[in-house]
Amino acid sequence: MSFIKAEDGTNLFYKDWGKGQAILFVHGWCINSDSWEYVMNDLARKNYRCIAYDQRGCGRSDQPWDGYDFKTLASDLARVINELKLDDIILVGHSMGCGVISQYLADNNDAKTKRAILIGGTIPFLLKTDNNEDGIDEIYLDQAIAFMQKDRPAYVRSIVGGFFDLSAENCKVTNDFTEWGISITLQASMQASIEMLRTGVKTDLREVLKTINIPVLLLHGTKDESCPMELTAKKAQKLFKHCQLKIYEDQPHGMYMMDAERISADIIAFVS
Repeated sequence: MSFIKAEDGTNLFYKDWGKGQAILFVHGWCINSDSWEYVMNDLARKNYRCIAYDQRGCGRSDQPWDGYDFKTLASDLARVINELKLDDIILVGHSMGCGVISQYLADNNDAKTKRAILIGGTIPFLLKTDNNEDGIDEIYLDQAIAFMQKDRPAYVRSIVGGFFDLSAENCKVTNDFTEWGISITLQASMQASIEMLRTGVKTDLREVLKTINIPVLLLHGTKDESCPMELTAKKAQKLFKHCQLKIYEDQPHGMYMMDAERISADIIAFVS
């Protein structure tokens, strides 16, 4: 297995498939790089170099006690980019991975990046506050953390239905696929699960998005329960300087795992 050391010595697992234009994938809350395998496999076969890593605390990477804020996670991303000597790359993120990418671009003046595709992002700000009145009440975050501390497997199973929209009449997600999604999520540590959730919900990136100069494509499903589009993508679109929003009708938060060919096609079209 291949690893890169973060600035604090944390070992970050990564995979590197194919040759061509480099595309680097950043996963979301407590899942890992395996979740990208369908999109990556499709793009690698179409002459793209596809790279993905497990964020700290997740998958095969080390599980440090701290460092789950966006600044540190963005520093980890920078380390991967620099160690692999990547340039003119395309960044693709999902869920809070979109926040990691946004923080990286802001901290590094868009360095080495041509474009970004952000799927089902938590950005710009999820928490309900006086100046974000339609956000999520903090009591729901507290309840989720308490649930995880009592029975994390049960918590993950309780949210997977919404992640894949398993109750939909035309849902094609199999039980095996669902169990696989649960299993890779539970590879993350308890501490990473709690602190990354806090980071994704409580970090305000509204001013960060305004500093980003590269073209950004937002892909978002109308049935995304984790990151409702009106609270996230619709607001983020107004903050980025150069941004397109493509809406996926009747698609949930996990759409990138469920419809890889469509996601890949949109990535290729935007990159081209």
